[in-house]
Amino acid sequence: MKNHLPRLAVALLCMPALGSAQELVEEQVLVTATRIEEPAALLPLSWDKIDSDSIALTGQVHINELMQRVPGAWISRGNGQESLTSLRSPVLTGAGSCGAFYMAADNIGLRAPGFCNVNQLFDANTEQAGAIEVIKGPGTALFGSNAMHGVINILSKAPTEDEHNVSLEAGPHDYYRGKYRYAGGFGAHRVGVSFNGTSDGGYKDDSGFDQQKLSLRDDYSGQDWNITTVIDYANLNQETAGFITGYKAYEDEDLKDTNPNPEAYRDARSLRAYSRMSKVLDANSTLTLTPYLRDNEMEFLMHFLPWQPGEENGHTSLGLQAAVHSDFDRWRWAYGVDLDYTDGWLKETQAEEFSPNQPAGVHYDYQVDALTAALFSQGSWTQGRLELSAGARLEYNGYDYDNRTGDGSACAPEASACRFYRPADRDDDFTGLSLNAGANYQWRDDHSAYLRLARGFRAPQANELYRLQSGQQVADLDQEELDSIEIGLRGIAFEKLEYSASVYHMAKDDVIFQDADRQNVSGASTEHQGVEVSLDYAFAENWYFNGAASYARHRYDSASELIGSSGDIKGNDIDTAPRHTGSARLGWHFSDDSTAEMEWIYLGSHYLEPDNEHKYDGHQLVNLRVTSRFDDRWSGALRMTNVLDEDYAERADFGFGSYRYFVGEPRGIYAELSFSLL
Repeated sequence: MKNHLPRLAVALLCMPALGSAQELVEEQVLVTATRIEEPAALLPLSWDKIDSDSIALTGQVHINELMQRVPGAWISRGNGQESLTSLRSPVLTGAGSCGAFYMAADNIGLRAPGFCNVNQLFDANTEQAGAIEVIKGPGTALFGSNAMHGVINILSKAPTEDEHNVSLEAGPHDYYRGKYRYAGGFGAHRVGVSFNGTSDGGYKDDSGFDQQKLSLRDDYSGQDWNITTVIDYANLNQETAGFITGYKAYEDEDLKDTNPNPEAYRDARSLRAYSRMSKVLDANSTLTLTPYLRDNEMEFLMHFLPWQPGEENGHTSLGLQAAVHSDFDRWRWAYGVDLDYTDGWLKETQAEEFSPNQPAGVHYDYQVDALTAALFSQGSWTQGRLELSAGARLEYNGYDYDNRTGDGSACAPEASACRFYRPADRDDDFTGLSLNAGANYQWRDDHSAYLRLARGFRAPQANELYRLQSGQQVADLDQEELDSIEIGLRGIAFEKLEYSASVYHMAKDDVIFQDADRQNVSGASTEHQGVEVSLDYAFAENWYFNGAASYARHRYDSASELIGSSGDIKGNDIDTAPRHTGSARLGWHFSDDSTAEMEWIYLGSHYLEPDNEHKYDGHQLVNLRVTSRFDDRWSGALRMTNVLDEDYAERADFGFGSYRYFVGEPRGIYAELSFSLL
């Protein structure tokens, strides 16, 4: 393993100091860093927070509409509710892509360690969340495997105020959505119920989805214990539209609303339940115990492969997060243990033979029992205007793999170079160490600067270890590791301008990839460096401006024989990694309970494959939103997306010898009417 931190420090100091992330308000708090509320302004890391007002105003159909507000983030939308994530990273696909980000709801992973899915954000009730918090770069010691490029944590809405309302919404292509929200108190309990159900007929032929999400929350305040209990359920039934192919096919009126894969579908169900129990131990310390249950199932057609197999997968987890938080005069400390036991399974089958190397029948059928156990400690020390912090996490990930079909090739004996290979039963384990250290100095009352060094890691995923191809009998994979250094500024200027800015440099080693022989291997290296800026300016009474911008370079740092490349790719841009992204919003509060907002979205050009020979030109979009309260009971919202009716691709790539696009939708108008039952 290489140690990049000294080299990264030199590289970073040579870079121009521009910017990063978000608001600085003295009362602003963040829970994602340590699992309890902390003053966010003094944290020596890059963070963003999308509050409930922004969530309500955006009224997103897809999570990518919300994440435009975060500099350095891009959620690339597939069809329906599918997505791929970029967070201080390229949009990662294929072997080595899954598990680069820690996706969580109330600090509990949406998927179990080792069983990630790139689309997992559709499991969370982001439409009715209390907030979405984002940490960019390796997470703190309270996050382990997967928190390399960042953390996205969806916080459930606390039932602090009495609420009882319903809303109905309609939009283009037979889009309908209903929402229900109730919050009230019963003795020592505060109860919240959030439900939304969506039916979308789909812009493209034979597409669309039905989705339901339910969140139940109970906050109990007792004499000895405070207990928050949450149950989250989500169900998705989607008719998926596949890529259209051909150079700039998204501009072709005869092609852009067609669906070359009318048979494609995705059905997914998820359930999470937990109780977070807190008890004051003494004047300085609080114990928090969080037992949880996680259950996921998914079935879909792999329409993006020419032979189109079907996949069924799922896992059930039991876990416990236990921590003690101590707060002394100058010291704050969190230490504890995380445990997660998961029973996971996967089955891939193909209905008809595509070729002797891609036969009909069972390709893979396996079960994996997985155990994650971690010890962590994260602390900070304050002296005057200076705060120092450091943390460490030691984590074990073990897999017990059971092949439930025949060992070896899935093809007939006479077939050569069979695409599918099932390894024999085996055990694998990985032990990783994540570290972080930072300093924040408040050089003026409303301005602070920070420096952070961090190391993150991720264990290989079950798919990478046991779903092998082309005769590979064993995937001898190492853990991926990422070293990061960043400096940042945040503050308030001229009393009305809030700013946040950061510069980062990251180096990732032992990157897992699929080589030219279609075998899963590790050992590649990549480099990631960038500048991020966010501004929030109340420039006149009832008017505001906020913007987010990022410049980044994500490059291959080794001469890896990556599948799809034809030569030495060291120094090339990683595919699907735009150097420039940004957004800006101009808003007007035209009455006490009414807001109009215009939004501009910018996505820069980027390469579509490792050789950097094919590009997408990028695009710019404009959106409009208006929300207004009519009286004590009635309110409404009107949104217009893609106001200029731009032809664009939500996602582009180059595969199997052709440009491929998920088409962006044309201009759309959504109207919502809400009624309060209180």
